[in-house]
Amino acid sequence: MKLTIHESDDHEGLEIIVKCKMLNDEVIKVLTSLRSLERKVLGTKDGKVYLLLPNDIYYFESVDKKTFAYTEKSVYEVSLRLYQIEELFGDVNFFRATKASILNLDRLHSISPRIGGRLEVKMENGENLLVSRQYVPVLKEKLGF
Repeated sequence: MKLTIHESDDHEGLEIIVKCKMLNDEVIKVLTSLRSLERKVLGTKDGKVYLLLPNDIYYFESVDKKTFAYTEKSVYEVSLRLYQIEELFGDVNFFRATKASILNLDRLHSISPRIGGRLEVKMENGENLLVSRQYVPVLKEKLGF
């Protein structure tokens, strides 16, 4: 892949042009990643509202009918339900790992098998989370193995 950046005073805003011989999986992945940057989530913490970028979110979790977004160092409450998060980020690297959690695949550090067909994933921030047996095949497909 070749990346070329042209800076010019004539341009207002940002324009991205993708040139390729054929639309393939690699191009689609690049386009999907670019589109995910447009999607943001509002999170609240200590009475303040924060704008969270998808790439900053390690995972979402639902606890006691509330949804939380976990970043490297903070936890924010979000107003979205997990099914809405799946709809919003389902085409990018977010993955339903359990009934109560959605993980950002870009933030996975390692994966280990567990008894009963489940997997344990270690996130880049050091947290360990489980992937339910029913979601393991989808994770393997998304990761390409």
